[in-house]
Amino acid sequence: MRLVDAAVPMFARHETFHPRYGWFRKAYAQVAADPRAFFGDDAPVRIGVGKNMVRAIRFWGLAAKLIAEDPHSPNPRSPELITTPFGDALFGESGWDQYMEDPGTLWLLHWLLLAPPSHVPIWWLAFNEFHAVEFTEDDLQAAVDTQLDFAAEWRKPHLSSIKKDVGALLRTYAPRERRGRVPIDDILDCPLRELNLIGRSPGLGRYRFAVGTKVTLPSAILVYALLDYLRRMDVGGTTITVSQLALAPGSPGRAFRLSESEMITAIEGTVERSPGLDLVAATGGVQLAWSDDLERLGRQTLDDYYGLLGSGGPERRQPDQLALAAVGDR
Repeated sequence: MRLVDAAVPMFARHETFHPRYGWFRKAYAQVAADPRAFFGDDAPVRIGVGKNMVRAIRFWGLAAKLIAEDPHSPNPRSPELITTPFGDALFGESGWDQYMEDPGTLWLLHWLLLAPPSHVPIWWLAFNEFHAVEFTEDDLQAAVDTQLDFAAEWRKPHLSSIKKDVGALLRTYAPRERRGRVPIDDILDCPLRELNLIGRSPGLGRYRFAVGTKVTLPSAILVYALLDYLRRMDVGGTTITVSQLALAPGSPGRAFRLSESEMITAIEGTVERSPGLDLVAATGGVQLAWSDDLERLGRQTLDDYYGLLGSGGPERRQPDQLALAAVGDR
């Protein structure tokens, strides 16, 4: 997958604010209550933040695919916003995780930020086309700047926009540099830091992508991301090698920094329990096989994970500790 196929040419639309605790849910809730909640002159008062933060919350809601511009809006230049089916399923009245209490939800939002069409193309490049394990902020800026030269269909952004997007990425995922005691505001600053996808090298001012098994990544969330990736890619046939799912640009393996063997170990428990899915040993490597609609399988995977039982609403169930032990869930 190429950048121009995976993302939209959108840069530094976050007003330099990385996503904060509560912003994803707030973006959904505001639009669910009023399609023009983010556009009125009184929006800062209603939402309880400054004008720039209003735009930032709207951006992150759009980027996480929880809300969207209404294609049927009477004014295309200033379209109303609508909640997406995924946003409804996650945060709606009988949603999977209305208050973002489950750690799997953070992994899900991370995947959706990168999934096509991504609103953060520089982030997409960082996770998919940047191969250094340890790096400085300048290293990452230079690498994505070079990669953008290959996006001939796009007008290249100013360097200042690249710097803002790289800075937002690092503030989203990397812990703050510790100097003495860490204020509580720093700890509560951004939920996606809990994923520990990017770390710091103490005293060196360098960052590191965390490569390998992710102990807080639930098996079912990874399986959903695989199915969602296949659906968005419109893959023909009913099988694909796990190697492709781990290594191809845009794949969950790149997004979660997992190798083929780590991915197989992580998903096999969920696959075994999922009618319509199978892992098949074949010439050329292990394959993921499916025998049902990808969207339906993905929805069922999340329904099962979050414990939705029929029409009775959400009911938290005890996780299968043995089945999820491979990824250390919970």
